[in-house]
Parts: sequence; structure tokens; C-alpha cells
Amino acid sequence: SFSKELLESEMFGHKAGSFTGALKDKKGLFEEANNGTIFLDEIGELSLDVQVMLLRVLEKKEIERIGSGMLIPVDFRLVTATNRPLDEMVLEKTFRQDFLYRINTIEIKLPPLRERREDIPAFIRFFIGKYEKETGKRIHKVENAARDWLLRQEYSGNIRELKNIIERMIILSGDSGVLSLEENTSKELLSNNLPEAGREAETEMSYKEAKAIFD
Repeated sequence: SFSKELLESEMFGHKAGSFTGALKDKKGLFEEANNGTIFLDEIGELSLDVQVMLLRVLEKKEIERIGSGMLIPVDFRLVTATNRPLDEMVLEKTFRQDFLYRINTIEIKLPPLRERREDIPAFIRFFIGKYEKETGKRIHKVENAARDWLLRQEYSGNIRELKNIIERMIILSGDSGVLSLEENTSKELLSNNLPEAGREAETEMSYKEAKAIFD
């Protein structure tokens, strides 16, 4: 989501006065990660020119702050992630082959959540704990029907989809401390995903009725 110039500043840092708005020296992410690990998500979204810059850093283990002219040695472990087929992107010339070889020293392929359903209960517990802390609510029970429904979903959006579902169910759970499929907590959330046999006819409601549900 960064422009090339801003991304370069974020990764490598800059000297004060090197561009408009650079009021003081700033360390970049690679310098901050010296003797540690840096994680770059969605690596397939990088432009070709930024890939070239990163390739040089990986080869030489040196970075240069914008406007500095001085090389700074850095030692780091790089971890990247992508949901795009980088091999195909190489053939399409939207990803550099030499850069792919350089970052692909050890590859770990994670199958989608729907292919490892045994992990879903652990993620449910994790996200419940996460949103208990964020919302201040205490969830002491997940009804069997809700748990069974969560275990059956295809999760085309992968773990993020499960995360968002749990967050929304907790927000809509009121003060009951129970995650359920009841109409007043999750009908809107589930209406597009319930099996046809179990789907109720959708009905419109007035503002007053809706307000009573969400208050």
C-alpha cells in the first residue's frame, strides 16, 4: 500500500532533510531488525524495482538510508509470506526469478484451513481469547450447534474469515457469555452460509425492531 519512495524510507530509513517531511533521522525496518528477524507479508505484491532493492540487500547485507550515502551492515533472518503463486508470476514476468530463488531457501506450504479442519478448534479458542481481551467480555460457552457450524464451513477466506466470524459473534453475543446461532446474535452473519434445509426465509424488519436487537 506504500508508494515506492515511502516504502524505501520504511525499509531502509532516511536522513533528516533528505526529502520533504523528513524532519529527523529515521531507522528503517531492516536496520531495526539487525541481529533479529524481519517478516514481510504479501511479498508477491512488491513492484519489480523494489524487488531489485531487496535483492541487493539480501546479497550484500548492507543498507543505505535515503540521503545518507553511507552503507550500514545488517544481519537478519528474512521470513516472507504470500498467497499468490510466485512461480506463475515469474512466468508472467511480474516477479523476478533471481529474487524468488533468493527468498526461497526453505519453503513451508500451509494448506488452506478447510484442508486441516483438526486445527479449527484451536483457532476458535485462540480468537475467543483474543476478543475477550479486546471487548472485555467473558465467553464461557460455545453452543454445540455454533461449534458444529464453525467446523463445517469452507472458509474460502481462510483463517481471516474464521477470525472475523468469531469477532462478530462475540460482539453480537450481548452479555450472555454464550456464542450461539440464535437469531438475536448471528442470523445476519450466518444467513448466507447455512445449509438450505436449515435456512429460514429472510424477513425485513423495522428500524425499531433492529434497534431492539442490537441495543
